[in-house]
Amino acid sequence: MTFTSENILLILSVLIFSSIIISKAGYRFGLPSLLLFLVAGMLFGVDGLGLKFDDAKQAQFIGMCALCIILFSGGMETKIKEIKPVLAPGLMLSTLGVVLTTLFTGLFIYVLSIWDACPISLPLVTCLLLAATMSSTDSASVFNILRNSKMRLKNNLQPMLELESGSNDPMAYILTIILIQLANSLAGGDIDSWTVAKDAMTTLFLQFGVGIAGGILFGFLTVWFLRRVNLTNAPLYAIMLLSVMFFSFTVTTYLSGNGYLAVYLAGIIIGNKSIPYRKDILSFFDGITWLVQIIMFVVLGLLVNPHEMMQTALIALMIGLFMILVARPLSVFISLAPFRKITTGSKTFISWVGLRGAAPILFATYPVVANVEGADLIFNIVFFITLLSLIIQGSSITASAKMLKLDDDIPEDDNNFGVEIPEEAGKLVEITLTEESLVHGNTLKELKLPEGMLVMMIKRQDRFIVPNGSVELMAGDKLLIITESGSGL
Repeated sequence: MTFTSENILLILSVLIFSSIIISKAGYRFGLPSLLLFLVAGMLFGVDGLGLKFDDAKQAQFIGMCALCIILFSGGMETKIKEIKPVLAPGLMLSTLGVVLTTLFTGLFIYVLSIWDACPISLPLVTCLLLAATMSSTDSASVFNILRNSKMRLKNNLQPMLELESGSNDPMAYILTIILIQLANSLAGGDIDSWTVAKDAMTTLFLQFGVGIAGGILFGFLTVWFLRRVNLTNAPLYAIMLLSVMFFSFTVTTYLSGNGYLAVYLAGIIIGNKSIPYRKDILSFFDGITWLVQIIMFVVLGLLVNPHEMMQTALIALMIGLFMILVARPLSVFISLAPFRKITTGSKTFISWVGLRGAAPILFATYPVVANVEGADLIFNIVFFITLLSLIIQGSSITASAKMLKLDDDIPEDDNNFGVEIPEEAGKLVEITLTEESLVHGNTLKELKLPEGMLVMMIKRQDRFIVPNGSVELMAGDKLLIITESGSGL
């Protein structure tokens, strides 16, 4: 069975619906939902129910669009005040950490490939290319698992891990592209070391330089425009942001910059500025991020042929375990060596949360599209290691945090009312009344609030009460208060 114009909507709807049901069932056993979306794709594929999808270029395009949305949405939800304390170590992990992971893993693969008992034989450049495709932690997996784990981490670990996963894809992408160019040059027999080195440095400079400049420029321009466009419908703001995001990606890429870096930076800038209908926009992107994650993981699951992947299972298992237990911890401890305040337990946890996911599989399609020798082998090994990472690491994040005593009490939801106002109108504050709060009386008239504060709403369990001066208050009531700038409780 193949995709056609007549059945594509039917197949897609069944795939998405079935994937969600499968993920709900697997969630009870502590398995990451994104892993189960991959498995769902495999179940519907050629070795399962017979759905044929083998176009790596189309999968690459779908993954590219999805990764843009995931990075942009993740950037919008990243608070600058939270990542400031971990900016330096996070960026060190996303740059030097990726390079070291590629180097350690690539050399290990090369040692295996020259071993007579090993079933694969790859040149050094291809070994490094294989390592580069899976050298970054996956933003979709990290964002999804950390934000849905119902757990808060100590020592600013969550913003550090999210910053790393959101900003390390560009380095992995750059290494992948450079090594693809080098592998094809070596295969053609026409190679000049000076030219290769110069091209690599030029690519590196343009990717980071233009990517950073594009992200900052489009971020601030978008904020400026959103504040002035004055659209009549709130959903149009979110749709406009979606178009701006893709525009930023394509223009930056056209100028030889890294589009993924640009959209992530633009998302951070936009998300930390005052913009109209922020809550509606974030809700829109939360929904569409889930949709594209499901589609991307299912499509990548369809792309693999499990019987071919299992032929490389033993060697992939060896590489995967080396990456999880040796290469990732080494790269983390070396990258974070200058930061003495980061504890050994925190470094150990960061080493363990080196999740692989859709991004490595997506990057593994680039050698396939570029017709690099051994590309099919690279794709199957990367896919197997992704499954291994999501099963072993993804399902044990909460347990490992507790074992290392890095989990903290879950903060109470600070948005019980779901109300949003423009920043210039004032600030919303939510307080919970205690017995001590009511010592002078149990009505609003008797409640001592500082000047410049007004109670807008009262929430008592699941009921909402419109406030007036005579309403009787109880301990446990939540008050929604609007306060002028400068007022304090």
